[in-house]
Amino acid sequence: MTTPQASPAVRVGGKAERSFGPLTVTDIVRYAGASGDFNPLHHDDEAAKAAGFPGVFSIGMFQAALVGTFATDWLGAETVRRLTTRFKEQVWPGDTLTVTGAVTAVRPGADGITVEIDLTCTRDAGGVAISGRAEFLLPSA
Repeated sequence: MTTPQASPAVRVGGKAERSFGPLTVTDIVRYAGASGDFNPLHHDDEAAKAAGFPGVFSIGMFQAALVGTFATDWLGAETVRRLTTRFKEQVWPGDTLTVTGAVTAVRPGADGITVEIDLTCTRDAGGVAISGRAEFLLPSA
């Protein structure tokens, strides 16, 4: 993978976007297998309904993984220094998620250029599933 370098595209106000989905129960179960999180609320409709939900729903960390994938595909996995997320709304099978990133700060330093981005993962129904922030240290040009 090539490390991104600071460029005019990485400037305050710069944006990127990517969509994922529509998500399926299979996507959710595959993530459960990869993560080891086999809570029945995420794969067993009867258990989810018994707990008061309309059906199975996605594991929050699955959306966090999509947000992280988006951010590191954009600015480089080897340059990430911090990634935080906040869960806001459940995600359901059939949802398409759109992750957007907006550059909020670019600071040159001795070790490279620090880039901060705000992240938002929005459901196609309009609700924000996850918000977050990330910080990257890009090499100087």
